[in-house]
Amino acid sequence: MSERFGERTRSALSARGPLCVGVDPHAALLAAWGLTDDAHGVREFGLRTVEAAAGRVGFVKPQVSFFERFGSAGFAALEEVLAAARAADLLVIADAKRGDIGSTMDDYAKAWLTPGSSLEADALTVNPFLGVGALDGSFALAAEHGKGVFVLAATSNPEAAGIQRSITASDETVSAAIIGEVSARNAAASGTGEWGSFGFVVGATVDWAAAGLSPFGPVAPILAPGFGAQGATPADLRLRFGSMADAVIASESRSILSAGPADLATAITARAAEYLEVARA
Repeated sequence: MSERFGERTRSALSARGPLCVGVDPHAALLAAWGLTDDAHGVREFGLRTVEAAAGRVGFVKPQVSFFERFGSAGFAALEEVLAAARAADLLVIADAKRGDIGSTMDDYAKAWLTPGSSLEADALTVNPFLGVGALDGSFALAAEHGKGVFVLAATSNPEAAGIQRSITASDETVSAAIIGEVSARNAAASGTGEWGSFGFVVGATVDWAAAGLSPFGPVAPILAPGFGAQGATPADLRLRFGSMADAVIASESRSILSAGPADLATAITARAAEYLEVARA
């Protein structure tokens, strides 16, 4: 079996710091970069972003929807971007937010987490709101191949608060219950002292107390969108995540990508250094 994803993440965070570069080819960014709003444009955007990120950060996160909108040609472009990123020794998080039950969910996982698959990534974002147990096949496949999953737990969009902060029969929020259920699976699947490979998506602007969250164990990676354009900064890393800050993968996209292709590598280098300074303080 390959090295567990939790430990691969731990090593990447130690070596390169928390910054994860989102690969989000919005139509407006494509135009700003002088690229066409089609499959060719998103391919070029993705490959240039990967090239700029390689050797500067440990993680990239392609947002699948921006490729999927161009159908089969868009998926072909995404396949090239995923392969290029993994060849560049970046940990690749496919942001697809898949969620279903039974064999349907299992096959989603196979598409993204099977070695040799045309869509192979190192980790996949998944939706637990059909029940954490519906993801058990995905957890098993990830563990078998040294892959990771990031389970949506506490997102920063205001529409989610009513569901995610609802109180369960065990007198905890839905978000806290999700983290508890997944953490139990991490404890069963991880070695002593190892990080779990089943991580969580927790928005960088989420108020942990309001969401009913508290530090959890075993430690597992936290994918935190909301840095950059949504308001959180590197200086907020420890303020917002406290004792869990060392496990955070800080995702930024527009705030970095808006630098444009000519200045992207410079922007990534500068932002990564800001995060490293905070992480190692």
